[in-house]
Amino acid sequence: MDNHQKRNLTFLTMGMIFMLSGIEYAVILPTIWRYLQILEAPPYFLGLGLAAFSLSGLLTGPLFGLWSDRSRTTKSTILFSNIFEIVGNFLYFIGYSKWLLLCSRLVAGIGAGVGSSIFSFLTRSTRSEERAGIFAAMMACRQAGLLIGPAFNLFLRLCDFKLGPFAVNKYTSPGIFMCLLWVLAQFVILVAFWDAPLVRSEDGAVMMEMKQEEEEEEEEVPLVGSDEELVHTYRAVSSDQIETSTFSETQPWRGASNPIKDFSISREFLREEVVVLLTAQFITLFNQTALETMVTPLTQRYFSFGELANSLMYSLCGVEVILGFFFVRWLSGKVADRVVLAAGLVICCSSCIWCLIFLCKPQGANLHLTAFIIGVFLQLLGLPFVAVSQVSLFSKVTAEKTQGFSQGVRRSVGGLATILGPLWAGGLTNNLYLMLGMMLTLLIMITVS
Repeated sequence: MDNHQKRNLTFLTMGMIFMLSGIEYAVILPTIWRYLQILEAPPYFLGLGLAAFSLSGLLTGPLFGLWSDRSRTTKSTILFSNIFEIVGNFLYFIGYSKWLLLCSRLVAGIGAGVGSSIFSFLTRSTRSEERAGIFAAMMACRQAGLLIGPAFNLFLRLCDFKLGPFAVNKYTSPGIFMCLLWVLAQFVILVAFWDAPLVRSEDGAVMMEMKQEEEEEEEEVPLVGSDEELVHTYRAVSSDQIETSTFSETQPWRGASNPIKDFSISREFLREEVVVLLTAQFITLFNQTALETMVTPLTQRYFSFGELANSLMYSLCGVEVILGFFFVRWLSGKVADRVVLAAGLVICCSSCIWCLIFLCKPQGANLHLTAFIIGVFLQLLGLPFVAVSQVSLFSKVTAEKTQGFSQGVRRSVGGLATILGPLWAGGLTNNLYLMLGMMLTLLIMITVS
């Protein structure tokens, strides 16, 4: 197998991991509320269960990223993190009590923190001009999982049998189903994932070792060096190196110094461009989760949507987002990431303005439904633009040697937004002017920034 095939298989494997995370969310979410009711849990346990997953991922993301930065290996990090996914979903399957169910989501969320290592890997093994397109494809895989997940629930809800001492029914079956899928993923990762190219630091410069199959000599290419101050950054492999060196066999780290020895958090994250991108990450996810929280009560209040209508709506939304990611994948090769980000923020601002004008004071059911569809369409249209471009830009303005930790911080900021967004919207479904007004203010602020 040549290096180009190894590279493609590795990217496909990472796409599978993102898809599994989407499937897990889609099969757990529809049943967890009823599952908690059977276990006699109070209503607030639903929020605790959903927040626990985000919280543990928020805390462990930088740690997994730091591990991959130090070891320069991603495969072992992913294999280790998936153990938490397997254990967490098995605990969800057992479900003896509401506290065990809460712990199960907390444990599974630890495994979700490995996303920082994956984005770090993608940054180190892609050229800057192709990076946004690859990020878009990975995000589309997760959306595909969200779209496919409900289809699995069609047969999982029919389960009604015993597995030893454990009952397998429509509430417990998502846990054992995801447990088995993550176990299968472990085998796929073992045979179809290769680590990034060897990078080492020598004599004040970061070097990349190219390993040719039939060449006995090593060619060392200095990428960064400075007489005044050592700046530990390096770019991804160039286009002519991709097929010959990107996925050579993993070698131990042989650097003369620790790759993150001189890393400064304040110097790295308190720069203007980094602060702007982290703020964009927070605001867009805060607004997105707030709107997701708002949608179901609104459809029930104004249109009397039931479970089937809501499922159909979410499926159509998923299709739009997937198509949006592939459009951004194409667009990213034509225009700069900054332009894509600006376009996405303008679309999101337009969505908020539309909702403020037409949704806060409906003039009639038919007009309101049309206005609602347009508002949701615009919001989802802007999401892929913002999501892909800000991740790609963030990978370019932060040091690649500490990309794992940096991506972990970025994902933690996003995790905090996904916790606070529903809390903000949950209490304001009857005061849309305040909720949407604040969201529009935040969007305009980050667009100007």
